[in-house]
Amino acid sequence: MILLDGVQTSDNKVSKEALELSQAIKDPRLSLIDRLEHFEDIMNLEVGDSSMSRAKSLEREFGIRQLYLKYEGDNPTGTQKDRIAFAQVYDALRRGYQVISVATCGNYGVAVALAADLAGLHCKIYIPASYHTDRIREMEELNASIIRLDGSYEDVVTASSALAQDHDWYDANPGGANTPLQIQAYSQIALEIYDQLRDAPRYCAAPVSNGTLFAGIYRGFVNLYKKGKTSRIPRMVAGSSTHKNPIISSFLAGLDHCKDLSPNLIKETKYNEPLINWHSFDGDEALYALRQSEGRAYHISDQMLRKMSTYLLKKEGAKILPASTAGLIALLEIHKEKPLEHDRFVAVLTAKD
Repeated sequence: MILLDGVQTSDNKVSKEALELSQAIKDPRLSLIDRLEHFEDIMNLEVGDSSMSRAKSLEREFGIRQLYLKYEGDNPTGTQKDRIAFAQVYDALRRGYQVISVATCGNYGVAVALAADLAGLHCKIYIPASYHTDRIREMEELNASIIRLDGSYEDVVTASSALAQDHDWYDANPGGANTPLQIQAYSQIALEIYDQLRDAPRYCAAPVSNGTLFAGIYRGFVNLYKKGKTSRIPRMVAGSSTHKNPIISSFLAGLDHCKDLSPNLIKETKYNEPLINWHSFDGDEALYALRQSEGRAYHISDQMLRKMSTYLLKKEGAKILPASTAGLIALLEIHKEKPLEHDRFVAVLTAKD
């Protein structure tokens, strides 16, 4: 069995107020407009508005000024995935679906299961038969149905999407028609960074896997710039597992599209799994963000991920999933190659350990 995702089992706690709103949503006498309003209240209470703090220990250690860490582990299930999960469930509720389905390796499944449970929707979660994640128990406790299918994660996404279409279930899988919605949800991270800095940072770094998060943050800053809120669009910095992510490999090869990798060359470890895939569903969007922002991309080794996670625990007191540090490491690699001029820099850390 392959152990995936790495995030430790979470309590998936939400506030008493959110639970009371959830009970109201499940009341069949309530109008759809009222149910949607209550679910939106839950989203405003529980999702996003994650913390951002200045990493002075890192500044001293690496000789960089005004480095900020945007920590997505504050979300209910401990990762940035709550942002898109709640957005998809809201869309499903708005469109009158009773069942929502998704393929997952762990984190996204828990996030969708929680959001669906709060909204009163049934959730079907498809997991590759050879994969294992400790978060299955959480999904089941949130009343989700777990179905195992043969094949890779990418195969299970395709199969589960076909089943959703056949049965008229809401398909919450990445890519396709869901890309704009998910990018919009992740764009809120840029707005939250702006709210604290009152401008865009010089560089903004994040890990990449499917590319949706990265593309969403970029689009958020583009929108802020077009509205005259910021003086610039940050240069985007991507980090992912060495030679195991098509976005990084395609960018470094100078390609104008995201080229798939060979599935046989992808090897999972407990450190790199959240970053790797042979096909990135929103890879072209992420590649566009890198090119348009004159950004940078780096291969990051397991050893570097592990060391940075350990460093953040010792120096910053934060338990961060090693894979979540890939963007931060990439930013520091830029500074190592040529010291960055004094400015403000942000690295997004996507999950707690």
